[in-house]
Amino acid sequence: MEKKQFYVNIATGEIARNHVGNNNSFIIHATDEEAILLREQLDKMHNASVRSFFRAHVPITPYSNDADNDEYDDGLIKAYKMLENLGDADTKAHVRELEFLQDVHDEE
Repeated sequence: MEKKQFYVNIATGEIARNHVGNNNSFIIHATDEEAILLREQLDKMHNASVRSFFRAHVPITPYSNDADNDEYDDGLIKAYKMLENLGDADTKAHVRELEFLQDVHDEE
């Protein structure tokens, strides 16, 4: 399968073939199937974030007991691992420097 260049912005959940605005936080080279897997991961993170938002408005549920927050955090780690695997040299270097992923890299 042919790899194509995609522009990714984790904060907005954007994956695009064209550089528009601020969607170039990360550049990856991926097949269509790999891009779809990343899109699915970002969608899962968004859904978990929405559920966490609504849970946050229920005062009797403690933050530390929120599976949706855990799901979002796990999804974020998976998304960054995908970026590291698919990214160009700058993307790989940037992801490897992220402090919150250091424990994950140390465990591998």
